[in-house]
Amino acid sequence: MSTTQKDYPSVAIVILNWNGEGFLRKFLPSVYQSKYPNLSLYVADNGSSDESLAFLEKEGFQYQNSQDASSSQRDYPRYIIKLPENYGFAQGYNLALKQVEADYYILLNSDVEVSPNWIQPVIDLMEKDPQVAACQPKIKMQADKKLFEHAGASGGWIDKFGYPFCRGRIFFDVEKDNGQYDDAQEVFWASGAALFIRGSLFHQIGGFDGDFFAHMEEIDLCWRLKRANYKIMVQPASQVWHVGGGTLPVTSPRKAFLNFRNSLTMVFKNESKWRMLWVIWVRLILDGVAGVRFLMKGEFANIGSIIKAHWQFFFGIPKHIKKRKRMKVLVQKYAYQQNPKMNMIGRYPKSIISAYFLGKKQTFKSLNMNSLKNNK
Repeated sequence: MSTTQKDYPSVAIVILNWNGEGFLRKFLPSVYQSKYPNLSLYVADNGSSDESLAFLEKEGFQYQNSQDASSSQRDYPRYIIKLPENYGFAQGYNLALKQVEADYYILLNSDVEVSPNWIQPVIDLMEKDPQVAACQPKIKMQADKKLFEHAGASGGWIDKFGYPFCRGRIFFDVEKDNGQYDDAQEVFWASGAALFIRGSLFHQIGGFDGDFFAHMEEIDLCWRLKRANYKIMVQPASQVWHVGGGTLPVTSPRKAFLNFRNSLTMVFKNESKWRMLWVIWVRLILDGVAGVRFLMKGEFANIGSIIKAHWQFFFGIPKHIKKRKRMKVLVQKYAYQQNPKMNMIGRYPKSIISAYFLGKKQTFKSLNMNSLKNNK
């Protein structure tokens, strides 16, 4: 019996764009080559002021609400979702995905190059196990394709204090890809640079926290899914190449502010009550240590970013409490097999800061994670 398009789960690639015409010109051609039988492509524009929309129109994209939104000359339909302003990564995707129906979403950064067969291995993995809520491909550096890329590498982990790191990247040290992390494995979080997620579950579990604007929102979402006993995976049989820092450079004080603020908020929302209280205090102390390092390096703007992040976090606590309560309800309501037991795989039971700076462990393998991955 022959298979048809309808025999495959529907997949929607959704690229969020803000003044990224250059990236769209460079990387959309690789996306066009994606091979999957039941695919659609969306570019959600976050109020761009450049020529992004004009470029997409020339490329044959149709506005989603257009009466002539057919794409008969294309292998798959291509649509524009026009948002009136820049809502950031988190809320921009929340608003855009309300207009997209698909079994699976692929949230793809505009600065990512893909290979033709990057979709099928991930969908196959997720179709075989309904407990898998989200998955990422192996993410490597677009400028040097031998290296892993900072934003995801071969799957994301967090430590006991909520600090993220990856298979293939700890802090700013990225490893060369020698196939050492080519096994499909359960992790703690999947990168927002190329995030596969079940469409219905994204909405049921509350989507991204729009107040994050950008950075850490995918970890917050994955943590919520883990609390609901879902699995987060990496499938290195799929591979993409990411520029990184396309919107905010690594050294940007704005990026530092978002990372410090959102990381504290994420811990507040997702940790168990008593654990959250002491972890937050430890995090504040460690943020102070980071401030001293910035002072020694003369990065005074980043010190201001930490202070601003702490003020916004503390003033936002009433709102964080409401979110914490709301997310608890969603986690219980939509938990896998109604068993809201948190899945701890992907959490390092020690401090990654101590391991890296004091123990000089600069690669994931040096952490000896295989003996620890099921521990708290």
